[in-house]
Amino acid sequence: MLILMGTPDPGFLEYLMSLRDDARLLADDLVGLRRELHADPELGRALPRTQRRVLAALDGLPLEVAVGTELSSVTAVLRGARPGPTVLLRADMDALPVTEDTDTDLPFASRNAGVMHACGHDLHTAMLVGAARLLADRRDALAGSVVFMFQPDEEGTDGGGAEQMLAEGLLDVSGERPVAAYALHVAANRLPRGLFASRPGTATAASDGLEVTFRGRGGHGSAPHKALDPIPALCEAVTALQTFVTRRFDVFDPVVLTVGAIRGGTKANVIPGDASFSATVRTFSPTARTLMRQGTAVLIENIAAAHGLTARVDYRLGYPSTVNDAAEVTLAADTVTGLFGPGRYFSAPHPTPGAEDMAFVLNQIPGAYLMLGACPPDRDPDTAPYNHSPQAVFDDAVLPDGAAFLAQAAAARLALAGAGAGAGAGAGAGAKAGTKAGTKAEPGGRPRPARAPKADA
Repeated sequence: MLILMGTPDPGFLEYLMSLRDDARLLADDLVGLRRELHADPELGRALPRTQRRVLAALDGLPLEVAVGTELSSVTAVLRGARPGPTVLLRADMDALPVTEDTDTDLPFASRNAGVMHACGHDLHTAMLVGAARLLADRRDALAGSVVFMFQPDEEGTDGGGAEQMLAEGLLDVSGERPVAAYALHVAANRLPRGLFASRPGTATAASDGLEVTFRGRGGHGSAPHKALDPIPALCEAVTALQTFVTRRFDVFDPVVLTVGAIRGGTKANVIPGDASFSATVRTFSPTARTLMRQGTAVLIENIAAAHGLTARVDYRLGYPSTVNDAAEVTLAADTVTGLFGPGRYFSAPHPTPGAEDMAFVLNQIPGAYLMLGACPPDRDPDTAPYNHSPQAVFDDAVLPDGAAFLAQAAAARLALAGAGAGAGAGAGAGAKAGTKAGTKAEPGGRPRPARAPKADA
């Protein structure tokens, strides 16, 4: 059966329609699972109740299932009827330390105080379960294996989950390294419901942390000359960092630095002995990331020295940029169009300044990370609350389409490898971009998303 998207034959169109229809038949089950997960969210690497629900949802399928040792991950392998390569599909499962706003009036709102699925990972988990069911039903048509990666701690509550799953042998579970990996992430705003979006090259920022402490000598507020006041130096450093960002970095390879917390002093007439601040740093290329890490230390230490102080600079590397393979993005875009028709895929002109630990997977194997609009139809995507907001609401009407996309992307990639062609062959998008299969585009453009076209699930 032809799986590529160039000029599909009638049998292929019938196959796509059956996949889409079968996904819609799963809607009630997927919605039920998603709402169970939403009502009982868990944080970090330890997600025992979430893990049990995923295992129960996969029970009875022809899968080789394993769980993590240092985290509550679930890894499942579906082996096709014929030998072939391996493709990986990923969903994150953890929630956020956010108190859900009761004004959303969701009957399945979080029952756990201070914990909420405010980033849509409950939808991701349900979609991947749906993809596993769809592909299990089509096992006889598959030449190769599919790995289903159910990951805890994408939010980094306990340091991140993708790296730990990789350390526990994720890429070897099928017996051979995957040739490609795909993941979806829902958006509560920016994208209309049902619109898929991605881009070749840099898709998300790298996210690092900056912790700075200035140490001086405390004293009385009436006699600052007898003290070494850290407060003015701290204020100077906060503004100097913004100047550093605008003067030392290419506007087309941007940096975002936000100081989110400042600590120092207890009383108006007391000069403290130390003061500190915390910042998040977002970069879009390894070059900018390295310069930011080195340059902030030099800048802050010299400001401290000018004031007779010392400074401790702790630049904490977090998630790297998520970099999509151009050919895999072409295959993903063609999959969306083949399943749902034109107008359902949006080629994002810029990366997003958000960060994502799918980056660690895509640093090792080529793949594509896509966004999927899940803004409810009664909300304006331009003004709806953002992911991570206590008011964020995700429409679970997108679950069948997300499951169908993941299943078909895996099936298409396996068929493509079996045909002995390069990913995206015949689709033309890679050729238009002037990018060879397997290469990665350079980062560029401002990290502000353009207005997306309308779509619906």
